[in-house]
Amino acid sequence: MPRVRELLGGDNRWLRLASHVLKWLAILVACYLGGVAATNLAPTVAETSQYRAVLRLDPIPRHTPVLHSPTIIGDVDVAFASPILAPGLDVQVAVREEITNLFTRPNVDIRSLQPSSDELSGAITDAAVGVGVRFLLGAAAIAVLLALASHYIRQRTTRGHHVAFVASAMVVATAGTFGGIALTYQPSRFAEYRTSGVLGVVQRNAGLLADVEARAAQVTPYFRNLLAVTQALQQKYVQGSVNEPVSARILLVSDIHGANQYALMRTIIAEEDIDAVIDTGDLINFGRVQEAEAAGIFRSIEGLGVPYVFVSGNHDQSSATDRALVARLGRIRNVVLLEDAQGALRELSFHGLRITGFNDPRWFGDDNQDPTAKEKPAVDRYEATMADQPEPDVVVAHEPYATQGIDKGRILVNGHMHTPKLDGNRIQVGTFTGGGVVAHYAEGPGQELNGQPYAFDILAFGNACELNSLTRYTFRNLLEGRPAYDSVEVISGARIDPYEPDRTQAQPGDTPAPKRTCGAVEETTLRTLPAPAPQGSPTSTSGGSATPATPTPTTSTVAVPPRVIP
Repeated sequence: MPRVRELLGGDNRWLRLASHVLKWLAILVACYLGGVAATNLAPTVAETSQYRAVLRLDPIPRHTPVLHSPTIIGDVDVAFASPILAPGLDVQVAVREEITNLFTRPNVDIRSLQPSSDELSGAITDAAVGVGVRFLLGAAAIAVLLALASHYIRQRTTRGHHVAFVASAMVVATAGTFGGIALTYQPSRFAEYRTSGVLGVVQRNAGLLADVEARAAQVTPYFRNLLAVTQALQQKYVQGSVNEPVSARILLVSDIHGANQYALMRTIIAEEDIDAVIDTGDLINFGRVQEAEAAGIFRSIEGLGVPYVFVSGNHDQSSATDRALVARLGRIRNVVLLEDAQGALRELSFHGLRITGFNDPRWFGDDNQDPTAKEKPAVDRYEATMADQPEPDVVVAHEPYATQGIDKGRILVNGHMHTPKLDGNRIQVGTFTGGGVVAHYAEGPGQELNGQPYAFDILAFGNACELNSLTRYTFRNLLEGRPAYDSVEVISGARIDPYEPDRTQAQPGDTPAPKRTCGAVEETTLRTLPAPAPQGSPTSTSGGSATPATPTPTTSTVAVPPRVIP
């Protein structure tokens, strides 16, 4: 019997020891999860002069942890081989608004986007301290809660070894976590680099914009296939006016936002036999000409081989009076400004179509409050200018709040919202580049830019100047090398365009009424519109005729280069 009691007593000691170990491990896991939760609830922010990184810990420790960085044009995963278990890191990189200071400097170089070694060292230190403090506080909070729970469960008879029991688990969780991170995230532990797309905005990618341009060129075969299939479907299934002769095919794009994807645009122009491009604005992000220069956008526009009709958006100027981008575009041979840098409104007669428009009065960095009221002066000025002019066939502005105020115009075109939409005769164009390479920059509360599907529209006009069709394309994952079809819509022009051309035949003996026709390239001209008389100016109404108090300025006519694709 004594021997049995001895054996039972020994077993009880082992059971008690195993029970204590399991409790300690449970407390260890709880403290670890509490620390990880704290880094996610209050993530650490590390900054350089242009970039901001937000860091969180992944709760699942692995022998091959991953530093995960999501970007607007693909995710980047860097895997490490760890000698011990270590948590993963989730790092979200964004561009700070302060990057605009870079583009104010002359002769900007894209390599200037890279932070200095001192900045990187400071950011890494701030990140390590921030994550460590948050983890420690989270783990300590769990440890205190568990110690208090144990205290009350034991009817307030907590002893020192109980506190040490909980505290040791917290210390081991903290030391183990950061020991694993310190031993793992080193260059010598690097195992694998994986990316689902082009790395968006990170410190070490000095050739970012060139890479985007190259990737855009690589995926042009996808466009050719998509466009060919669409054309075949139209010919087979779409009946009516969309199959009638076409006098002009116009590509509608918007919200380029600094991404040089003009190789794709050239493919569309060639495959779809495009005669002209209309861009509704937001060519860049921060209102600085240097941004477009660094991306090679001006060179790419010049190489399109067709007229590039442009109105500026709210990201295309840095202040209410800044017209530097518009002036720079005005020096490109094939660019047609519907409002020039001096504020003169102009009418483009293209293949017989009358095209007008005006620039956005807003700028990057304004308070973004009540955009309708901010657009109204520009809308009123445009309406006053067009009061005595023939109705334009196409009116172009950047924001929907501007086109919604236009009374005189057959077809209204705007962008800005990054989402394609059709509202009566108003065509809202989506973003051609998915929002651009810095679509997820840190602008503060109410930030505007987000990644969207790529989109563009094609207008086809008939020989009687009527709109035959609107073809609308949306797709995703282009620069990631995995283009995904979203939709292709072909919409009859009769749904959009209220214009009804006179198709009646003159009776014998009658004088034929002049009929409007479209399609003659030699009729392509650019005319400066007469400025409206200032408000309150007197006009003469004697004899029933009105005479403006100020003379009408002489209009200029400028030839627009025809479609030439080298």
